[in-house]
Amino acid sequence: MKSKGKNKIIAIAIFGTLVTGFITMSFIKIQQDDRKPWVVPDASKKVKNPVKSDAESMAAGKTTYNKHCKSCHGTKGMGDGPKSKELKTPCGDFTTKEFQDQTDGEIFYKAKEGREDMPSFKKKITDDEEIWQVVNFVRSLGESKKN
Repeated sequence: MKSKGKNKIIAIAIFGTLVTGFITMSFIKIQQDDRKPWVVPDASKKVKNPVKSDAESMAAGKTTYNKHCKSCHGTKGMGDGPKSKELKTPCGDFTTKEFQDQTDGEIFYKAKEGREDMPSFKKKITDDEEIWQVVNFVRSLGESKKN
């Protein structure tokens, strides 16, 4: 009789765990589905980066990134910065193929214009060259996955 009671409690616990897991996964799926695509105007997609990607621009881009981006996007651009936990929308992972497949113009546009939790940097970074340097730097973050 006692083992039947224990088995029933175990079965209820397992069932509860499965239901909780299902509800959690459904909620995560709903949140992911609610994210709207970030539409970048075609003209902006086609803009070429005028700043050569060399050691100097990468170093300057890293400095700007560390000042303005790292707190949300993380040291390695994986979207795991200390402020990322406070945001409603995920920061994204700059090391992924999906991110790296964007044009430089798309990355520049998103950094400059912002949306939702991602602030616009039009007023904070007024020199477009600095944003282009950040584009060069975040490109390098995808290199770690290629090696």
